[in-house]
Amino acid sequence: MAKYEHLPIYRKAMELAVYLDGVVRNFSRYHKYSTGQELRNLSRNIIKMIIRANSSVDKTETLTELVENGEMLKTMLFYAKEVKAFSNFNSFQHATGLSVSICKQSEGWLQSSKRGRNHPPPPKAAGR
Repeated sequence: MAKYEHLPIYRKAMELAVYLDGVVRNFSRYHKYSTGQELRNLSRNIIKMIIRANSSVDKTETLTELVENGEMLKTMLFYAKEVKAFSNFNSFQHATGLSVSICKQSEGWLQSSKRGRNHPPPPKAAGR
């Protein structure tokens, strides 16, 4: 299995998952077991997809799913803000910043993967 701990996107995703785990503890009981649980699940799924994409030969399908899950997480964060699940704006702002960073990195990784798949490396020169 390929190493993934060094990936900046993995480190951001882990930071976000740990952060959300703590933030959701402060949600009201009403939001903790619905919105909070979904936020925690999405953040953990993103970590799993990063690991899966990093070990795959053809990363495009997994990276596409990663981008979609990143967008879902961002949307759920905005939803949580609108229903006032966050105890303060700073918690929302920090989580959203991490989420946006993960989305940008995953989109860049997907584009890079698509370029690499469409353009195979040039053939080696004969006789060298």
